[in-house]
Amino acid sequence: MEKKRYVEAGEIVNTHGVRGEVKIQPWVDSAGFLAKFGVLYIDEKPYKVLSSAVHKGCLLARLSGVEDVNAAMRLKGRRVSIDRQDAELPPGTFFQVDIIGARVVDESGAELGKLVDIIEEPASMIYVVRGETEHLVPAVPEFLRAVDADNGVVTVFMFTDEPDVDT
Repeated sequence: MEKKRYVEAGEIVNTHGVRGEVKIQPWVDSAGFLAKFGVLYIDEKPYKVLSSAVHKGCLLARLSGVEDVNAAMRLKGRRVSIDRQDAELPPGTFFQVDIIGARVVDESGAELGKLVDIIEEPASMIYVVRGETEHLVPAVPEFLRAVDADNGVVTVFMFTDEPDVDT
């Protein structure tokens, strides 16, 4: 699976103050992760981060070229991206977008379908797998056996609906 250079990481949801700061709702693990980037991208155009602070789960950022509240207001509703080359992910981790479209197989290698969506719930994320039937797979160790984001394969434990019958 080919990975896009830019990863959507949040959305500008409002302005903050009168000096052109924007409030970014992160789509990545946390606003703190987003705060580590010195450059953010809007429509693939780079904006240097002049200053930033985490506030109530969002990132307040002052961006180059955004000098006042009017300029910041024009960015409201726009998506913010990061360059994946600037991201330092811990070993074994990946961006969720990198597994959308991945083949999903069970432990025996039988294909269940494609991962078409990820639903974020309070207890865990849920992978939506669409094949001959649709499966909702909790992204927890009991069900998730392996994720190979580089090769686009997710291996899950699947139980059958057929009851065990002792004869």
